[in-house]
Amino acid sequence: MLKDIAKKYYLEKSYNCAESIFLASNEYYNLGLNEKIREVVTAFGGGMGCGRTCGALTGALAILGVMVHMEKEPFHQVCTKLIEDYEKELETSVCDELKIRYKTEKERCWKTVEIASDVFEKFIEEVAPKYKK
Repeated sequence: MLKDIAKKYYLEKSYNCAESIFLASNEYYNLGLNEKIREVVTAFGGGMGCGRTCGALTGALAILGVMVHMEKEPFHQVCTKLIEDYEKELETSVCDELKIRYKTEKERCWKTVEIASDVFEKFIEEVAPKYKK
């Protein structure tokens, strides 16, 4: 499962939420991206460093761009669906709000990353296969 790989990156290797989802998805879906490319999403961790949009969500959106290919407008609709699924499950996509609900001193925001991994994996299974590159 995606969350098992994300756990390795987040808890064992101490990557941030965006990096963990990005790297775990790369590995799980065999995308073949060089691990160094994760630096592209580093700034998304911690809600872009300032508590705004959840890094786990933005990391998933970045991977979505790698996994699917379509024109801009339909892609925006697919992204909107992922965000809606995420917010339905977590009730918000705002990092500061998620930290209040899920962050612990021991595991940081692991619970958010875990749930985000499940949402993304389900989303890919349901929505993205018809758009895969």
